[in-house]
Amino acid sequence: IEACRKDLDCEFFFSLDSDVALTNPDTLRILMEENKSVIAPMLSKHGKLWSNFWGALSPEGFYSRSEDYIEIVQAKRVGLWNVPYISQVYLVKGSVLRSKLSHLNLFVDQGMDPDMVFCKNVRDQGVFMFVSNRDEFGRLVASSNFNTSRLHPDMWQIFDNPLDWREKYIHENYSKIFEDQDGFVEQPCPDVYWFPAFSEKMCDQLVETMEDYGVWSGGSHKDERLSGGYENVPTVDIHMNQIGFEKEWLKFLKDYIAPVTEKLYPGYFPKAQAIMNFVVRYRPDEQPSLRPHHDSSTFTINIALNRKGVDYEGGGCRFLRYDCKVESPRKGWSFMHPGRLTHYHEGLPTTRGTRYIMVSFVDP
Repeated sequence: IEACRKDLDCEFFFSLDSDVALTNPDTLRILMEENKSVIAPMLSKHGKLWSNFWGALSPEGFYSRSEDYIEIVQAKRVGLWNVPYISQVYLVKGSVLRSKLSHLNLFVDQGMDPDMVFCKNVRDQGVFMFVSNRDEFGRLVASSNFNTSRLHPDMWQIFDNPLDWREKYIHENYSKIFEDQDGFVEQPCPDVYWFPAFSEKMCDQLVETMEDYGVWSGGSHKDERLSGGYENVPTVDIHMNQIGFEKEWLKFLKDYIAPVTEKLYPGYFPKAQAIMNFVVRYRPDEQPSLRPHHDSSTFTINIALNRKGVDYEGGGCRFLRYDCKVESPRKGWSFMHPGRLTHYHEGLPTTRGTRYIMVSFVDP
């Protein structure tokens, strides 16, 4: 603000909070072309009426809902709206900062929120504030549950910020699964389907989170993490509940895996429940392979988290009943196959490097 007040070449001051996700690259141009003294893009929280403006004020100067507020937030009424309060993201003309607002401490008044102080000062000087919902600009991000002690805290935001989570962590071609394009969902073995699930970022951050946690199981049959304390076919792994990610993982299964299952296995409606959800690590000198076994699931998903030929050599899965191998998994793509009865399978030896996969035994 002060720099813009002193610089005659400063045309605009743009304020942007960390709780704002602008998805429209033309936001600044659009706001500047409106030629208003103070203007904000209309943003709201996904699926909620919480926004970055107030439609009206109470006599005490606090929030009051205007009769058209909901229609503006839901874009049922579209236009440029004169409002008494904006927050979190807005554009101010430099000329206004150097004239009507030049003598004010715009954000400080004892006992008041800085945005409320700013808006009161602007109103008191007779400067109109506007909010525009003529375009899609983005959304507000919920940050109250954001835990910065985690290595990648955005991974845990699937509940609070589902749209941002999807954009960041779901494969860009996931939606093509439902477009009925011939051959897009591949079937490398009978009743084994192959489809895009995770983005590169999700794969990398999940591996980094597991390695940062670092408490890998030893691959022995005794496993205190499981009820009964015994694992029939043990792997070197870390379970989702160990890193506090289980409820987020179950949300992923419900929102992204269950719809795929219903499409690929017609007539089966998954509960999307799972107890065994874990990242497996294969290394030649640690645990290179896995003996033939059935999974304790109705169906299993197996997502490749890194690249064959780059991060490791070897690996893959062989379904014994069909003598069918899947040896070149794609990073971020998931295999889905029946678990308990028909698809007896083994993990093929990893011969170089480290191979990571995410496995979930769904509907046990």
